[in-house]
Amino acid sequence: MSMEEVFGEVIATYSRAQAIADGVLVSLNDQSFTFRPGLNICAEAGIKFPVAMTIAAFAKTVSELDTPLPPCQDISGRLWDVLTMFRLAAKRGGSEIRFPVTMINWVCVDGKRVNRTKRETVILKALCGSGDNGEPVITIMLPDED
Repeated sequence: MSMEEVFGEVIATYSRAQAIADGVLVSLNDQSFTFRPGLNICAEAGIKFPVAMTIAAFAKTVSELDTPLPPCQDISGRLWDVLTMFRLAAKRGGSEIRFPVTMINWVCVDGKRVNRTKRETVILKALCGSGDNGEPVITIMLPDED
């Protein structure tokens, strides 16, 4: 029995590649995220599968678009923290992994950034699933995203 016989005609599809192209997912495997030229930060962190983050998780833990980071913070360092905490949590196994990441973020009052920082712990969720061609991929998101 085919999938179409069981579920009916496919109404719409949205691939991982489309989500990355649309900016819904941020691919962490391109060369713009690196500490050393020619070596991707995911590979450097020991992660063998393609990794992407939802834009909401990326903004909450790594960097919001057009927003300067607090002093002594940079995108590569914050991303390294996320990947390191994921890698440590992944040792427990499972297809869904929740893990905390502590970041230094700006304090906002009434929706406006003030010139103070605070330590903030964000819980992330990583799912291991199949990519567009059935290959294993990892997606990191906020816990309430699916």
